[in-house]
Amino acid sequence: MAVLFNLFLLSCFTTIATTSLATTNPTNAKPKRLIAKLIHYNSIYSPYYNPKDTIADRARHAINSSNARFDYIWKKIQGISLDTDDVRSGVIADNRRIGFLANISIGSPPLPQLLVMDTGSSLSWIQCQPCTHCLTQDLPIFNPPESATYSSVPCGAPDCLYQIPGIICLAPRCGFTLKYGDGTAVSGILGTEKITFETSDEGITSVPRLVFGCATDVVNSMGTLGGQISGLLGLGAEVVSLPNQLGSKFSYCIGSIWDPKYIHNQLIFGEGAKTEGITTFLEIIGSFYYIRLDSISVGEKMLDISPQVFELTRDGKRGVIIDSGTTLTYLPKAAFDPLKDEVLSLMNGIVQFVGTQHSAPCFKGVIDRELVGFPVVTFNFANGVDLALDVKSFFYMANPNTFCMSMAPTFAANLTIIGVWAQQSYNIAYNLASKTISIQRIDCALLE
Repeated sequence: MAVLFNLFLLSCFTTIATTSLATTNPTNAKPKRLIAKLIHYNSIYSPYYNPKDTIADRARHAINSSNARFDYIWKKIQGISLDTDDVRSGVIADNRRIGFLANISIGSPPLPQLLVMDTGSSLSWIQCQPCTHCLTQDLPIFNPPESATYSSVPCGAPDCLYQIPGIICLAPRCGFTLKYGDGTAVSGILGTEKITFETSDEGITSVPRLVFGCATDVVNSMGTLGGQISGLLGLGAEVVSLPNQLGSKFSYCIGSIWDPKYIHNQLIFGEGAKTEGITTFLEIIGSFYYIRLDSISVGEKMLDISPQVFELTRDGKRGVIIDSGTTLTYLPKAAFDPLKDEVLSLMNGIVQFVGTQHSAPCFKGVIDRELVGFPVVTFNFANGVDLALDVKSFFYMANPNTFCMSMAPTFAANLTIIGVWAQQSYNIAYNLASKTISIQRIDCALLE
């Protein structure tokens, strides 16, 4: 296993950087271009890839984890509105079955780490020695005294940001304590360290003194962390997040999730983040990114959905979240039902209806064969920004001869969440300083 995983690391450390940095202030570190490869859990490059999984297995894992992620987000939003502290960050309920992994190295000498990417979290953290409780990971656990560039953050330092949920003083050092939706509890101290982005052929680029969490106590009764994962890569909006430390901009490009050999998914930090094209408005509530959705169209037909269905409220309980950890797209019933009815109408007499999964209609056949000429489904955002879903983004294969709509209704929450299946073949670029987001349809390979 160790040999296989070392080969995996050698093949997947393909982060690219074009600018070296020498600054010592993390808030002023603004690299022009830092690109990290993203590894989807279904990819052959993922340590969790299981060649024995069937199409039905992968669909089931994705749906179950997506539903758990939605439940977590909804609980967290309720917690934010009530000012409670029970849920702090965005680890999904089973992160081995959903989402993207990213490789970084930390310290001097650099130690490889494998992190879960999450736009719903801000503080990045890794497991650290000495462990009060640590989960098993195949990669070596980071030991701060062995690094020449590690420093703990004192309670009185500017980097000890008490206004950030979960950051506390563990005198004399600044600490953190986080609790996740699956019962995982993480605590430790804040540190600053050099993070290295490696390339397979052109060397390395390092960013000094980035703030991160050094977790020495990780308790997970559900057993959903560990195995390969070292921690979490936070892409949220709070000042301690990696994007804010690297210049307030980041983008990710997601290609084909269903192709296990696809290698061009990537995450870009800093001024080099691709923010081309027109932008739409970005609202930030807690750790989540909200965008303004005006309507949904199927082909040339705009569906009869009141714009009020998508209106954002100050507590974040209504509105439209774009998320990197959710697979399905979740719609309030007032939006889901007109979309489902239009799909059923278009399929009537052409493709056999075979029932529902997660309340979404399913049909007999294969997407590529049955859906030639099916109209594009478009999410129309404010300012003329569109997210157009082709058939492989709007449907998924539930088994070798059944495909289903990759949307689900929400019942308890009047909340829309746009998941990663809908974001395939797009570069999604965030500018946290200007509170804008751009959505550009592109082959991710062209960004390299």
